[in-house]
Amino acid sequence: MRVYTHPACLAHDTGPDHAERPARLTSVVDALRSGLPALDWHEAPRATRGQLLRAHTPELLDAVLETHPTQRILLDPDTVLSPASAEAALRAAGAAVAAVDAVLAGKTMRAFCAVRPPGHHATCDAAMGFCLFNNIAVAALHALDSHGLERVAIVDFDVHHGNGTQAIFERDPRVLFASSHQWPLYPETGARSESGIGNIFNMPLPIEAEGVLFRRAWDDVLLPAVHDFRPQLLLVSAGFDAHWRDPLAQLRLQAGDYEWITRELVALANRHCGGRIVSSLEGGYDLDALAESCVAHVDALCA
Repeated sequence: MRVYTHPACLAHDTGPDHAERPARLTSVVDALRSGLPALDWHEAPRATRGQLLRAHTPELLDAVLETHPTQRILLDPDTVLSPASAEAALRAAGAAVAAVDAVLAGKTMRAFCAVRPPGHHATCDAAMGFCLFNNIAVAALHALDSHGLERVAIVDFDVHHGNGTQAIFERDPRVLFASSHQWPLYPETGARSESGIGNIFNMPLPIEAEGVLFRRAWDDVLLPAVHDFRPQLLLVSAGFDAHWRDPLAQLRLQAGDYEWITRELVALANRHCGGRIVSSLEGGYDLDALAESCVAHVDALCA
């Protein structure tokens, strides 16, 4: 089981009071190293411009990579570009690309990307919601266009809807997107009626929903949709901010719920795509809950 990360991801400076802070990644890396010492750690490469252009416009790449700020600037009220952010964004997307390469080459069956900034809110032409590039979308398009896959499924259990991922793929029949998320909540997308060309499956969860509703959404709707799609590769937007201790939302999940969904995804991947899964860190803003949940997720990926 490979883990991809890079020190540059810690240098993305969002400011002293920002929820998406370097301590998040430190807590994840420390917990994984101490809790799962057999993991195979790898340094994330930079994504190339060509890899990023599959998912994003040249204008967005220029905004992130060519602005060269000398201090923190805001791309939107929540999304920060600092002097070190471009390198972090390149490494975060590059981790997902490298993980896809390793999994599809048979070097490992599963991989986890311990990176920041997260990605699933970034659209083709806009950074938003703490996200600069859409790491999981870049990875999916790399798998399709460079490796010749025909079907890739993306599952997203972050508490916030992955509006960017949905927008990038809602007209692409090669990709299925399945998401559970709190409703209402930022970014105010992800209604069940948002179905793309039949490849988008959203299950909004009400405020205070506990694990039983989360598991039912996946058991009854989302996992069957992924099964029917028969993906050749499974990608995971792994956000842990639906945990009951998270300060940015109001769902009531526990670490055991993340272990459960991961084991279900492993079983699905074993059935359809040779067990091949690439997971990339998204949200999670209580450090203890994030560390505990991430260890549960990666431990289940190792099964």
